[in-house]
Amino acid sequence: MSGTTTAGTQRSAGATRRAPGLPAAGNRWVVLGVLCVSLLLVALDATILHIAVPAVTEDLRPGGMELLWIVDAYPLVCASLLILFGTLGDRVGRRRILLIGYGLFGVASALAAFADTPHVLIAARALLGVGGAMIMPATLSILRQVFPDRRERAVAIGLWTAVAAVGAATGPVLGGFLVQHFWWGSVFLINIPLMALILPVGRWLLPESRGGDQGPWDVLGALMAAAGVLGVVLGVKRAGGGADIIDGRTLLPLLIGSALLILFVRRQKRRKHPLIDVRMFARPAFSTAVGCIVLAMLALVGLELVAVQYIQLVLGLSPVETGLRLLPLTFAAMAAGATGSYTLQRIGPRAMVSLGFTLTAAAVLVLTLMGQHDRPWLLAMGFILLGFGLQTTLFGSYESMLSEAPAERAGGAAAIGETSYQLGAGIGIALLGSVMNAAYAPGLAAVPGVPRADSSAAAHSLGEAYQVASRLGGPAGDALRSAARHSFVHGLHVTLFVSAGLLLLGALAALRLPRLMECSAREPETADAVDRAPLAQVPACREPAERAGSGRAVV
Repeated sequence: MSGTTTAGTQRSAGATRRAPGLPAAGNRWVVLGVLCVSLLLVALDATILHIAVPAVTEDLRPGGMELLWIVDAYPLVCASLLILFGTLGDRVGRRRILLIGYGLFGVASALAAFADTPHVLIAARALLGVGGAMIMPATLSILRQVFPDRRERAVAIGLWTAVAAVGAATGPVLGGFLVQHFWWGSVFLINIPLMALILPVGRWLLPESRGGDQGPWDVLGALMAAAGVLGVVLGVKRAGGGADIIDGRTLLPLLIGSALLILFVRRQKRRKHPLIDVRMFARPAFSTAVGCIVLAMLALVGLELVAVQYIQLVLGLSPVETGLRLLPLTFAAMAAGATGSYTLQRIGPRAMVSLGFTLTAAAVLVLTLMGQHDRPWLLAMGFILLGFGLQTTLFGSYESMLSEAPAERAGGAAAIGETSYQLGAGIGIALLGSVMNAAYAPGLAAVPGVPRADSSAAAHSLGEAYQVASRLGGPAGDALRSAARHSFVHGLHVTLFVSAGLLLLGALAALRLPRLMECSAREPETADAVDRAPLAQVPACREPAERAGSGRAVV
């Protein structure tokens, strides 16, 4: 009873002491809408080009290496600069970085849409990565400041993560529609009117915020972090693309990137005003949440990659039909985001993240029942479980990570979360892609009537196997096509079982998270620490029973 009375008193006090610069309660949700639209554009751009690659290849005639950089320039540059711009926003202003990111994103979209050579498109994609790296951590760190009450912030993060899932999942659908009805440049052109609208709206609505007095910005440390992440992600992506791990072009970036990141961490430990407070990783909840983000993204991206190949090459569906088949995953992710705050408050971070991983593992095991023939209801059920489980995991992980980080370090914490997101995606492609290739290739070693050279070429991928089979024709081509389909489905099942094992490990790791959702009564309700406004107090969301002195939590 006393806990309720105290919380009510604190709530009244917090309502009357709103710090200057913090949006009123209604405006906070408008601000969240602007942040979500920002994130939607960045998430769309990460996947929308995949469908347009054949059209780009036909029009610009890029070489193999140029095509690789057209696809990879955006995620590589974005991942490498997240820590740099996330921490810079803490110094110079998160809204300022976000608005500059809007402008760069719009300019880069125009350059990409009308690129007439592969090199111009690569440069435009790299500039898009710079804009994306400015936008992504800024949206999350501004959200952290605008919603100081953890209950409200949980709702906001649920919507934020759902929008990210929607953007990534609908990118291929929208890209397929635009390429089919217009030209490949239209996948970039749609960004321009949206950015032209959101730039003035963001400048008008978004509050400015900075961290506390954190001393000079560590330029050398920021560059070390950028180069280190770039090297690691580049090496991981090359390994995921089938390159040998001991190949110098794969191993060297990995070694150099890892060494730079180790030196970066040591440098941050010694500095009085570090870019990243590495002591945050000593908190079990923070380090566990970051690890869970990596594992969840590993599963999501790796499984989506295999699923898209299965739907298109085994079931024979078009790119647009493939995108539509992935929509149940999107809708389930939206539902998980919308109900995430309620779930978090009722069962706590530990149970929520463990449940999310367990549901995802169950979804993966359901998908092992898929074979060479289309079973749409089974596929839809598996994707629904997959979307709901992964979104539940990401929601609980992001919320725990962000709530563990001090408000003045919100930009750095957001950058860590987004970097983990990108690293998990790269590792997922590399790891699950390698498992898939290892299980797929042996089935094509000795196909009757197929020369050894053709069998070796077919073992690279199912798409290449189909090309070889078409060239051979006759009974040998039919035998190769049948063997390739059978081997791919076998590889799919092996990959899914490996994924399920990793997801169950994630469920166990999540047991290190707090059992209950807690908010400190001293959490500041302020959106602009730069103004050094007096800190307001907000009520605790939930206190552990042992702290409240009773057998149940007090709300």
